[in-house]
Formats: sequence, structure tokens, C-alpha cells
Amino acid sequence: MKATKVTGASAFQNPHAVEAKRIYDTENAEVIHMSLRPGQSLKRHTTPVDVFFYILEGRGVVEVGDERQEVERDTLIESPKGIPHLLSNTGEGDFRFLVVKVPRQREPTKVGA
Repeated sequence: MKATKVTGASAFQNPHAVEAKRIYDTENAEVIHMSLRPGQSLKRHTTPVDVFFYILEGRGVVEVGDERQEVERDTLIESPKGIPHLLSNTGEGDFRFLVVKVPRQREPTKVGA
């Protein structure tokens, strides 16, 4: 059995300049734990694979294409490949969520699309 504790995982640099930790990474899937401080936001971007976000803590806004929705803990949001999306922390505390890519992304994320 392999167990990964988020607090022990190493953060990696990303185009959004926010805290991101890859906590699961196989040939078939990838899971990234992200944390946005109050006022922080991801840059609008697209991915070449379907993605879903699972909100762990806090409040924020998710935009997928032309749709915008306020979200909170225990919410899952689907984001189809090729559709611009972003997440923003609109709360007063940390906004933590999982980014799940299935199948695993094979080409770079296009930021600003």
C-alpha cells in the first residue's frame, strides 16, 4: 500500500504561481492538490484532457467556458478538455481543491487560452 500525506508532498512550480502538489501520478491518471490564499486565482487555461475539481475546503468561484458558479466544500465540478477554465478564492480562508486528470495529461497546459 502506498499512502501520501499532502503536508509531506513537495510543491512544484506551475504557470499559476500558486501552491500545487502532485499527490498521485501514474501512467493513467494524475491528482494535484492545490491551495489558493484569499484573493488568489488560477489563470484562465485549457487542458487537453477532461478534468474535474473536488473542493476540500473554503469558498470560491469556478468558471468553465461561459459558466460561473460559486462553490464550497464537498462540491465536484466537471471541466471538459479544451474548454477554458479557472478557479478563484473569494473567501477569507484557504481554498483547497483536488484537480483530477483522467487520462493523464500528456502535453503542456495552455495558459491564457
